[in-house]
Amino acid sequence: MSTIIRHAIDLYPAGSLVENAQPSTEFITTNREGEMSVVGADKPELTLVAPPRQKRNGTAILLCPGGGYERLAMDKEGFHVASRLAHRGITVFVLKYRLPCANRMPNPSVGPIEDAQQAIWTIRSQAAHFAIDEAKVGVMGFSAGGHLAATLSTWFKKPQREHYGKKRLRPDFQILIYPVISMENGITHLGSRHALLGQNPSHQQVEEFCAHKQVTSNTPQAFIVHANDDKSVPVANALCFHQALVEKRVPVQMLLLPKGGHGFGVHNQTDWLANLAEWLAIQGYGD
Repeated sequence: MSTIIRHAIDLYPAGSLVENAQPSTEFITTNREGEMSVVGADKPELTLVAPPRQKRNGTAILLCPGGGYERLAMDKEGFHVASRLAHRGITVFVLKYRLPCANRMPNPSVGPIEDAQQAIWTIRSQAAHFAIDEAKVGVMGFSAGGHLAATLSTWFKKPQREHYGKKRLRPDFQILIYPVISMENGITHLGSRHALLGQNPSHQQVEEFCAHKQVTSNTPQAFIVHANDDKSVPVANALCFHQALVEKRVPVQMLLLPKGGHGFGVHNQTDWLANLAEWLAIQGYGD
């Protein structure tokens, strides 16, 4: 296997991140497998995980770990996945996005999407430096990170900063792994909804953050994976997004797994990463 390069990238130029002046409260935890998560993330970071330049195939993926908008599973749904993709020639950018925090953010619900937009704008702005193709930049997300990825894929006409430019905000494809999609009662993951929108969001907020209700004919093509026995984020989330894409005639491939529950990362009886690699190759984003 080729050596995988990993290094941090400056996501925001100095002084450009508007926040309330509060000390950081984020901290790191590890699970029994030794996998690292960040709780209460409030210092956004972007990390490049890629093969050597000569082995990059031009495709880039912005990767958003999950964690219910309360923590970020940086290893299990971030760096472990990124390494597997990098060995296939893909350049991956793992995003540690800010989690909603009223003490630090003027509008907590848009903190994560602001970071995601800043990340894809940064990636495309420096495409030549990263040895990638600006027209082959996708987004991938797990669980709540899947909600963020789907939001990035449907909010590209809602730039959170004036200088972004809509063209550079639209992913070329989206990969959603057991994603939170809806904010509606009976379908949503309540923990994610409460963390993102608060305990009593308005009807307008719920509608705006329901990714399936923001789908248009210009929404990027998608690859979706979900387990039927997921008791944390019901499979109805993936199904409603799939239906919305089909109705708008957006190409989509969905892999429904019989087992796996929630939060399996790359570990499942079905090698969904192999299925993803095949899909990427068919779409012209892989070997």
